Amino acid sequence: MNKPVIICVDDEKSALNTIQMELLESLGEEYFIEVAESGEEALVLFEELSQDGCDIPLVISDFIMPGMSGSELLQCIHLIAPKTFKILLTGITDTTALVEALNHANLYRYILKPWDSHELILTVYDAVKSYYKDQLLEEQNNVLKEINATLQERTDELSQTLNNLKSTQQELIQSEKLATLGQLVAGIAHEINTPLGAIRSSVENIAQFFNNSLEQLPIFFQSLSEERQKDFFILLKQAIKQKNLLSSKEKRQFRRALIRQSTEYDIDETTADTLVEIGIYDDIKMFLPLLQDPNSKTILDMAYQLISLQKSTHTINIASHRATKIVFALKNFARYDHTGEKTSANIIEGIETVLTLYHNQLKHGVTIVKNYVDDLPWILCYPDELNQVWTNLVHNALQAMSNKGTLQIDVIIQDNQISIAITDSGAGIPEEIKSKIFKPFFTTKSAGEGSGLGLDIAKKILDKHDGTITVDSVVGKTTFMVLIPIPN
Repeated sequence: MNKPVIICVDDEKSALNTIQMELLESLGEEYFIEVAESGEEALVLFEELSQDGCDIPLVISDFIMPGMSGSELLQCIHLIAPKTFKILLTGITDTTALVEALNHANLYRYILKPWDSHELILTVYDAVKSYYKDQLLEEQNNVLKEINATLQERTDELSQTLNNLKSTQQELIQSEKLATLGQLVAGIAHEINTPLGAIRSSVENIAQFFNNSLEQLPIFFQSLSEERQKDFFILLKQAIKQKNLLSSKEKRQFRRALIRQSTEYDIDETTADTLVEIGIYDDIKMFLPLLQDPNSKTILDMAYQLISLQKSTHTINIASHRATKIVFALKNFARYDHTGEKTSANIIEGIETVLTLYHNQLKHGVTIVKNYVDDLPWILCYPDELNQVWTNLVHNALQAMSNKGTLQIDVIIQDNQISIAITDSGAGIPEEIKSKIFKPFFTTKSAGEGSGLGLDIAKKILDKHDGTITVDSVVGKTTFMVLIPIPN
């Protein structure tokens, strides 16, 4: 490859496709845009491209991803190639987490989701410009070494000041950690910003097409012969039939396969890229007349724009469905007024609402096992308060497993009671503290991480429902058992 490479990383395919399309439209002639769906895959891709001698001026990564986070990925890349610029995309507004990423991953900049397309492109332009400017400046650094020596003493003083600031910062982070509800809201913000960002970018892509290309369509079709028009529509139909979303690795493999056929079919890298992006990569013989047409690049470009339009509508459908589900869960979570009156509700619906709101934490390594009885009766209760019970128990389970393991929820009817068992595969609760965990202000967490009121609050809520909560725990299996009577 002769062109420099920009790597984009995001575990959400829709967001990844969106940012790739935006960069290809603005930078496609000057840069290759490679993508990865995880930090681990991105690190392998970065090392492969570096070994091939590729120039990689910029890496753009999502912050929260399963496995290796965006911050960890950019730290690793900084160790390998400190000159590569790094941009972090994030849907969270937790400034302490962002400060840590800025300090340790040596970010060029972070951009909040949903991003503004123009802001993103301008930031990318500035980052790449700064990267090459730094390359030129490096050649002049030898001249400045003598001057730098005289500044070393001052640098040492500033370094000590920075260490003191970092120490103070850690103390502030420790004292300002979010409580359970705060952490839940932060996860919801990320979950809802991702689909909203995808919708916004897709709408902008559609609007841009109508503003810039719609009027060109009649002219374009008039310029095509009858045979080329026929080939063009066959190409579109074939591309639209392609429903599978290809991984970045699969795209690279298909592109290389097409390039290997270049001797026989005269396909250059740009044409191979476009064919793979619109979903044509298996049997291209039927499209050879079109590909060998003098205006093939113009034809393929129009096909790419129309397929991108179709992909944008598909992205909007998926993203809006996800956002609707989250909003519906939030509405259920907070729909009840604190009037002091019990309301008829379904226990399973309340638990499912909490699981939906915790989706961001659960999707990064937690296996959920649900065993729900059929036809569970609705009961008079305080649904919003019971939702707080499920919130506390799920939150505690995730912390006990460090967000990695199995969360099992069993709901059955037993002796005219609804039995809810929430089991995690965490480290377990030591025998000597089991009798203390429901007491107010008792906590095993470090200062600032927990008030010790979560289980005490849960017990008091269940007392209002004439219910009980107990715990059974061994290493690798802790079960909180809740029993709520079914009124006659």
